[in-house]
Amino acid sequence: MIYQTQNSFPPGFLWGASTSAYQVEGAWDSGGKGLSVVDMLCHPKGKADFTVASNHYQQMETDVALFAELGLKAYRFSIAWSRVIPDGDGEVNPEGLDFYNRLVDTLLTHGIEPVVTLYHFDLPWALEEKGGWLNRQTINAFVNYADVLFNTLGDRVRYWLTINEQNTMILHPGAIGTPPGHELPDKKSLYQQSHHMLLAQALVAHRCHELLPKAKIGPAINTTSMYAATCRPEDAIAAHNWETLRCWSFLDVAVHGCYNALALRYLQDRGYAPETEPDDSEILTAGRPDFVAINYYSTATIGASRGDGSDVIPRAGDQQIMLGEAGVYRPEENPYTAKTPYGWVIDPIGLRLTLRKVAERYHLPVMITENGIGAPDTLAPDGTIDDGYRIDYLRKHIEQIQLALADGVNVIGYFPWSAIDVVSTHQGYAKRYGFIYVNRDEEALYDLRRIPKRSFAWYQQVIVSNGQQLQDTR
Repeated sequence: MIYQTQNSFPPGFLWGASTSAYQVEGAWDSGGKGLSVVDMLCHPKGKADFTVASNHYQQMETDVALFAELGLKAYRFSIAWSRVIPDGDGEVNPEGLDFYNRLVDTLLTHGIEPVVTLYHFDLPWALEEKGGWLNRQTINAFVNYADVLFNTLGDRVRYWLTINEQNTMILHPGAIGTPPGHELPDKKSLYQQSHHMLLAQALVAHRCHELLPKAKIGPAINTTSMYAATCRPEDAIAAHNWETLRCWSFLDVAVHGCYNALALRYLQDRGYAPETEPDDSEILTAGRPDFVAINYYSTATIGASRGDGSDVIPRAGDQQIMLGEAGVYRPEENPYTAKTPYGWVIDPIGLRLTLRKVAERYHLPVMITENGIGAPDTLAPDGTIDDGYRIDYLRKHIEQIQLALADGVNVIGYFPWSAIDVVSTHQGYAKRYGFIYVNRDEEALYDLRRIPKRSFAWYQQVIVSNGQQLQDTR
């Protein structure tokens, strides 16, 4: 639809940026922090690990001052569960909690709204050794942990995210990594873990509403749209299969409090359906979110299963390119979209389509909590970083958000990944996303100096103009 008038971004729109604790903080064994599952991962020689990351734990005040210079209205970050409660379910670590108190206060001093993710992949290792999310007791541990944060930070934090990309952890667990000596769980176990996460999320949302009636809370799922490879009806069914299983199956439970019918039938047919308890339905129904958060990077193009075992195309990598499931769908190439250097589909219009689908399905405000392009940014001899490709990528996506607003979607915030360079879960420090360059590489830490990239000045003007000035004028 081509509109005769253009919608503006609303006043108070949350122009922000994102990070996660394990990818930015470092200080993995400092300040009383306990081990997490990501601390236990093996990293190939020559690849950055998460021990120092971007050294944000030590340079937080400097980083927040740069975020303020960038003009951020909001900053989405995660809290390391094992920094606050080292064993996941025991005594609180005052030093760890103090770090997040100081971070929130520093953000507010600079006029930046804190948006807190409770859990971003880094389950405390002590809980993992007890069965992790397969152990129903982890639900109680998560609720207790959330209570600590609500009671400590809730007087200053208005926006909360429950679990980051639960669908990634369940559908592509190997993309995140497996500690040595541990095997990937079978699918039955994974969907049992997912059920426990959904219960924990619902209980925490309900608890947030009880303790913090003025706060808002929602799930953050890696959400996208699927295209049928052709106009064959079979391809349309396959695309709907994967879109439902990848996205709606998780969000439907979070928002509506019950399992999606197609997803449940899939689980039952494959023998993956989780074991439940009598009160589970009531718990899920009571945990309604105030908004839906989506992490959007790519779309996928889908063909019908051939039923001959050729549906899964072996690909090393991550959740955006590890596609295909026998008897469900087959990945196909899309000639109308580009790709990043790491093989991720670039599809700005797909963001508009995804926003429309989320709004139509859930009738809730939508927060875009991740969107960005990873690339091996280079520090030039003159001390500059020219990331014009990032400007082009983000500009095109912001244009589509503006069109989604015209479509009637209530988009309340945009948080590109990432505010500052972080350690990529899959490609270490070779793959950078930030507006701010961190002077280190895969192995050498150098001086860890912060250097604004070309995109920094561009995003400044986007924010100052409330999305009206999107062209790169520098």
